[in-house]
Amino acid sequence: MDQRLLNWGIFLLLCLTWGSSFILMKLGLESFSPYQVASLRLISAGLILLPFFFKFIRQTPRAKVPVIILSGLLGNGIPAFLFCIAETKIDSSLAGMLNSFTPVFALLFSLLLFRTQVGKRQLAGLAIGFVGVICLFLAKGIQTNAYWYYGFFVILATACYGLNIAIVHHYLKGYTSLQLVSISLFFMALFSLPVLLFSNFREVMAGGGRPWVSLGAAMVLGIMGTGMASLLFYKLIRSAGAIFASMVTYGLPVVAIGWGLLAGEQVNAWQVLCLLVIMGGVYLVNRK
Repeated sequence: MDQRLLNWGIFLLLCLTWGSSFILMKLGLESFSPYQVASLRLISAGLILLPFFFKFIRQTPRAKVPVIILSGLLGNGIPAFLFCIAETKIDSSLAGMLNSFTPVFALLFSLLLFRTQVGKRQLAGLAIGFVGVICLFLAKGIQTNAYWYYGFFVILATACYGLNIAIVHHYLKGYTSLQLVSISLFFMALFSLPVLLFSNFREVMAGGGRPWVSLGAAMVLGIMGTGMASLLFYKLIRSAGAIFASMVTYGLPVVAIGWGLLAGEQVNAWQVLCLLVIMGGVYLVNRK
């Protein structure tokens, strides 16, 4: 299969998987605290890849393990908690929109830390996509004053994503996706386990409501939205480059708003136009 076609296939699959993560977080938060949902997400992801960890940890130079752990913290650990905290006050579609700041931070860190050469066409594509995101955000509207405060949690998470993309692209390109993800998520699960154990998780599961639905959503979020999606994302960084990989976040609002429609949120023609502008920026960045 043509590599460019494969890259676009991974791109679209990541958009679908990560775009669905925001509604899964909402379902998880129906019964659990944001810290519990984030912990369940990371533990589930680490467990599903545990057999690969034992294989790859022996093949990885010790000097690289701290870098891989840092990548895990920036790419999965810290953002998992930040997004769950943010979604206690903002809806899932808005979280998906704000997530599109990631390519801006990826480009910024690549320029500041690694002096990466970026072409005018790539800059133009990023600018077009970013303008589309801003317009989409304005079209969606601000619903509560608390949004501004909790929106910063999402922006901080996208800064972590952007820095991680730059680190992986420059320091970890020689390693397979499965090697990086299995090692990093093992440590993220290890770090998250005490957070879950010392919470009221058992009491919530034994109580009323729909804890099993929330538990299932959090586990699917971890297995698919973190474990499998991280594998695909690292592969995309290696094969298509950091900038194109970061542009995945420009496609997430399409899926996030689709789930919002199913949940009863309103989407108008202006928002659809903004989404077309965003995808035009994605195409411009990757066009030969």
